Amino acid sequence: EIDGNYKANRQAPPPELTQQLPVAIEWINKMGYKSLGKTGFEADDIIATIVKCAKEKGYRVRIVSHDKDLCQLIDDDNVTLVDAIKKKVINERACYDKYGVTPQQFIDYQSILGDSADNVPGVKGIGKVGAEKLLKEYGTLDNIYAHIDEIKGATQKKLIESREAAYMSKELVTLHPDVFSCEEFDFESYKMDIENPFINIYDDLVKYEQNAILRTLHAKNMVSDEQKAAAVKKVDEGKTEECTNSEYIAKLLTDRGELFKVLDAIDQDAIIAFDTETTGLDYEKDKLVGFSFCVNEAEAYYVPFRHFYLGVPEQISEEDAKEAMRKIFTFRVVGHNIKFDLHFVTRFLEVDELPIECDSMILAWLINPESALSLDKLAKALLNHEMIAFKDTVKKGESFASVELEDACMYASEDALITYKLYKLFLHKLELQDAKHLIKEAHDVEIPFISTLLCMERKGIEVDVNFLEDFLVEVKATLETLTKSIYELAGTEFNINSTKQLGVVLFETLGLPVGKKTKTGYSTDEKVLSSLKDKHPIIVKLLEYREVYKLYSTYIEPLLKLANENELHRIHTSFVQTGTATGRLSSKNPNLQNIPTRTPLGAKIREAFIAGEGKKLIGIDYSQIELRLLAHFSQDPVLVDAFMHDKDIHLQTAIILFGEEEAASKRNIAKTVNFGLLYGMGQKKLSDTLGITTKEAKAI
Repeated sequence: EIDGNYKANRQAPPPELTQQLPVAIEWINKMGYKSLGKTGFEADDIIATIVKCAKEKGYRVRIVSHDKDLCQLIDDDNVTLVDAIKKKVINERACYDKYGVTPQQFIDYQSILGDSADNVPGVKGIGKVGAEKLLKEYGTLDNIYAHIDEIKGATQKKLIESREAAYMSKELVTLHPDVFSCEEFDFESYKMDIENPFINIYDDLVKYEQNAILRTLHAKNMVSDEQKAAAVKKVDEGKTEECTNSEYIAKLLTDRGELFKVLDAIDQDAIIAFDTETTGLDYEKDKLVGFSFCVNEAEAYYVPFRHFYLGVPEQISEEDAKEAMRKIFTFRVVGHNIKFDLHFVTRFLEVDELPIECDSMILAWLINPESALSLDKLAKALLNHEMIAFKDTVKKGESFASVELEDACMYASEDALITYKLYKLFLHKLELQDAKHLIKEAHDVEIPFISTLLCMERKGIEVDVNFLEDFLVEVKATLETLTKSIYELAGTEFNINSTKQLGVVLFETLGLPVGKKTKTGYSTDEKVLSSLKDKHPIIVKLLEYREVYKLYSTYIEPLLKLANENELHRIHTSFVQTGTATGRLSSKNPNLQNIPTRTPLGAKIREAFIAGEGKKLIGIDYSQIELRLLAHFSQDPVLVDAFMHDKDIHLQTAIILFGEEEAASKRNIAKTVNFGLLYGMGQKKLSDTLGITTKEAKAI
């Protein structure tokens, strides 16, 4: 009646939905719930009326809905929303975090923003950010218009032009809590005495194969043996459910008896592929949700114990999960990137380490260090199997804990099964290739090394926070000084970190020779700037600024933030065992192996890493290991002689290239040549690295 266009753009509901509604209402009534309806009113108004009456009676209310219009009813003391789709409870804080306004401001927020889905006009031209800003400053729609003269520019114009629409929108979005009188509403008559209302529709659940709900009813012994017997054909007694898959059987284990029946049947010497599902990748903050295992290529199992969503069925208890995992690790366990799983499991079981048999990722790396090593890539390349994608299983912004058990079973059991298949395949390949040395390398070196890395990662390395904080102040001061110098030399202020703005200053304002151009403008990369060193004094300052800024943004500030995340001020990196063809470790999150040392400032960052009291950090390195290998395999007489007589190999190269007089000063060039040529460096790369001409590089 307020606006004929209100909700006029909504399409008719699909016939499949309208056909199901009578069944849904019938089930609701059978279960003992009450349904309310009144012609001429919206469901939201009925909900608002119930909320008002409940608050008057002193009841607390949880509204199960993902309809944002109901946010205006939230009252932390009495009323919260439960979003059944995203499995989240929305209180005042959650409302503010999501929309930038309080529940008390939500009506005015919608009045400004409007709602295209319902044809609510709002204030044309003002979006989410604008609405938030106005309400933060003025509090209410009335107050915004009371201070309209203070609001400047286009925002004021939009508000004035849409004043009528804004207030009409307010009428449209405001819920009316007066559909019926609270005296008419008897809450006692809505009280449910039954513990689980699904019991009343048990036969319907069996008929429509609602197996997840049936399993819960059976696990809680809430139905008679006669009822269970009648449903056996439909739900397999509710203890294990076979998730459909043409290649193998995936079984969901939610009953302790069934879980240990499976584990007790496994031969003690059996290989068991194992994988975990977690709420995230951080073993210090995230938690285990469930685990999967597999002992043959025909079937795999998933054991959930920490899934959390509205209507989640009964799961294995945490204590039973611990007992099951302890038993699993008495077998010969293999995993894929098992170090990740061990972090979570050892923490969960409160043990330092667990025995493992092998890691299929390490076998894949030993066979072909250049190949992609992820489980899905290996499955596609070697088994011609397309794995279920994580993004297709877990909704954006959610964790594995919110995945329904049947979907989780399909995803997780596949991980264990593919791990098992790959492990068997790699062993077969190695035997066919008569590569016993690689099997020995795996079992004697790489697999035992996992527990060492696990310990190193868990322990972390201590950082001198006070040193870093002082260094941060020093570096910021250096950046300020350099910034002032650059502004003076440029004759204008600009964003030095903006490639576009820097390009304009260098090549238009200062008129420097233009180098290469990109799609977005002038290139100002290091190579371009280095070629302009002699053209203007600003270039040297810019190169210095970039070096210092990189230290500040990439190392000092992030390291300080990570060190302050725990009381011990220790940084926990992840070591990658399979990241290089040579076997050299790399590290990530954060990368602690690329801390710069070429400049005094860069080298100073390393001083922040310290040993505990009464201890020392020591550095141990092979002496010229790559060049010794080169000498051994090439039998080059100069190289062999240098190593046999303990000579400085880089100095010897410098003598050959530049003569005795220049050798000492050119030793670093010789070092670059030695290692560069060893790893396939050509003359162009050599010229770029040493800052010399290609002609000089060719001569070298």
